[in-house]
Amino acid sequence: MSRTVLHIAIPSPLRRHFDYLAPAAPVEPGCRVRVHFGRQQLVGVVLGTADGSTVPLEKLRPVEAVLDASPLLPPDLRELLHWASAYYHHPIGEVYAGALPVALRQGQPAQLRGLRRYALTDAGRAADPGQLKRAPRQAALLAHLQRLAAPAAADALTEVAGWQGAMPRLEEKGWVLQDDTPALPPAVTAGSDTPPALGTAQQAAVDAVGAAFGRYAGFLLDGVTGSGKTEVYLRLIAQALAAGRQTLVLVPEIGLTPQLLERFRRRFPVPIAVLHSGLADGERLNAWLAARAGLAPIVIGTRSAVFTPLPRLGLIIVDEEHDPSFKQQDGFRYSARDVAVVRAQKAGVPVILGSATPALESLANASTGRYVRLELPERAGSAIHPQLHLLDIRHQRLDGGISEPLYGVMGRHLERGGQVLLFLNRRGYAPVLLCHDCGWVASCRRCDAHLTYHAGHKRIRCHHCGTERPLPQQCGGCGSHDLRPIGHGTERVEEALRARFPAIGIERIDRDATRRKGSLEAKLERVHSGEARILIGTQMLAKGHHFPDVTLVGILDADQGLFSADFRAGERMAQLILQVAGRAGRAERPGEVLIQTHHTDHPLLRLLIDEGYGAFAAAALEERRQAELPPYAFLALLRAEAPAAAVPLAFLEEARQLAGGLQPEGVLLLGPVPAPMEKRAGRFRAQLLLQAAGRAALHRLLDRWLPLLEESKAGRRVRWSLDVDPGEMF
Repeated sequence: MSRTVLHIAIPSPLRRHFDYLAPAAPVEPGCRVRVHFGRQQLVGVVLGTADGSTVPLEKLRPVEAVLDASPLLPPDLRELLHWASAYYHHPIGEVYAGALPVALRQGQPAQLRGLRRYALTDAGRAADPGQLKRAPRQAALLAHLQRLAAPAAADALTEVAGWQGAMPRLEEKGWVLQDDTPALPPAVTAGSDTPPALGTAQQAAVDAVGAAFGRYAGFLLDGVTGSGKTEVYLRLIAQALAAGRQTLVLVPEIGLTPQLLERFRRRFPVPIAVLHSGLADGERLNAWLAARAGLAPIVIGTRSAVFTPLPRLGLIIVDEEHDPSFKQQDGFRYSARDVAVVRAQKAGVPVILGSATPALESLANASTGRYVRLELPERAGSAIHPQLHLLDIRHQRLDGGISEPLYGVMGRHLERGGQVLLFLNRRGYAPVLLCHDCGWVASCRRCDAHLTYHAGHKRIRCHHCGTERPLPQQCGGCGSHDLRPIGHGTERVEEALRARFPAIGIERIDRDATRRKGSLEAKLERVHSGEARILIGTQMLAKGHHFPDVTLVGILDADQGLFSADFRAGERMAQLILQVAGRAGRAERPGEVLIQTHHTDHPLLRLLIDEGYGAFAAAALEERRQAELPPYAFLALLRAEAPAAAVPLAFLEEARQLAGGLQPEGVLLLGPVPAPMEKRAGRFRAQLLLQAAGRAALHRLLDRWLPLLEESKAGRRVRWSLDVDPGEMF
């Protein structure tokens, strides 16, 4: 007897769908259902129906509940998810789960929630912020609400430092009322930004992409920092809006969304949906549903926003496309940039990949005609390119990681009214805590890594697994009390700067200093107002920020990326240097960049400084071609980890033998070997690298190989994962 069966994608590590008996009423593909799975209840998504199953019907469980009356995920998005599951060889259930907001994964209703908004009363609109001189945060918040001129949700208030504490005071005065009616996440503000005149190269870029509306075309927007890439985006988004189409804008990190959002809101009086991990579950659900319903013409988000349903998609923009943050490093290991390109192909819309330092893979695609390369070689307006110089610090005394020549140049720029940005990609006070008597070093018990000393909290922390403990009072080896911090982190640099420039405002911007919601925006406001004249920070400062008064950038340690086991280290170093350097001289004032290094004669550094990123990229691509590395080869990395060091290596050796038995023509297997950081979070890690000259040969092997690995008894003793197109080799 036949009975309707549902094929359901359930979040589990098994690479297949699961069959359940359908309820009496029809259930369409794309709807969520709740099912029993083992001893737990899970939420899955219906993939399709069948009249029977390979499993005897009497062994199939019925669906517990149907959660959606109509498909939550449309056919085009389901097609994209199936492609991603097949390409990255990841379980379909986990892929589907990763495309849904947390609230929907938990089975909550797919409907807009009440979102707390704050509206001015008549008295609040008439109040003068100037009368709150003794309450500057209340004054700033009142002025901000008056500028918005519409009820505002929390995400529209984050740029006002301390708004959460000031809001109740305004409510007590009768100037603000709360409104909890369902609403779109963004406040709709009146567009007030007057577009600047476009340069010749900018206009050519807008014309080229605009001519491709309504069909797929890939564009690489290669524009130096400050060349006006964002203005190109804005003009094209305006065209999409005029045509009644939605635009998806992907950014690599949460930190870039506030400033981009503010600029978009100044230009466009339309709802803008924001999607990133820093939002509360309710905020993210509302934004996702608004995008899905077509109510948000513009969607700005980080990596996972690439899977947002968009019924009227007309344009995709990937800003800072080179950034490693677009590659997911755990679980479902996809590249949001590459998925965005495939989505654009399937949807028949143009996609723009923008960067001042394009990824080598993107440059190779442009050279073969897969992308159209659009160049913006000059800075917008009257700004000129900064001058880059290498500063040899061999035999130099360093105070807080800063050489005396750099201190001297900083003093001159500060005297002339400029701001100074110092970059060091190492947070904390010092990367090593050393016993001066016996040489003992504070190390993580769970990782092959030293513990970083954080002076502000008097604790030592592992930046790999998160372990932390109080600062020890004596050596763990000999008992000596002479423990010394070695090396420099951003905290130590800040301490030295405050001693050297006591009258100058200094702001440190790194992950430790911006943990509280709104703290990043508050710090950036101090910089833009001129209250902070010196900035010290990590790569959070390198991307996207516009600091018109910064005339000097100092890169305190350029040597970290010169010597690494990862073949991408040189490329990442060059990108980071130029991204940071691009913060200098973005207005009328000329900019200067000083790069401290012990290796002024290093060929990669010299080529980058003397001839620019184009020459560097051409040389790096030729090296990759000769070494048969991406983009001229295709990689997959099989990783395994376990509490004992021998276990993952044994599994990977078996995996290598299984692959060899499949006669993998055109695929080279390298390893297994311990990972560069073998021990991490208490587990020992090893890896097996697969390298192929052709993508098809690699995937043919993976299709036949993975089922064998799933049946391996050795595989059950380890935690293993496959990373297709790995972004890092660690």
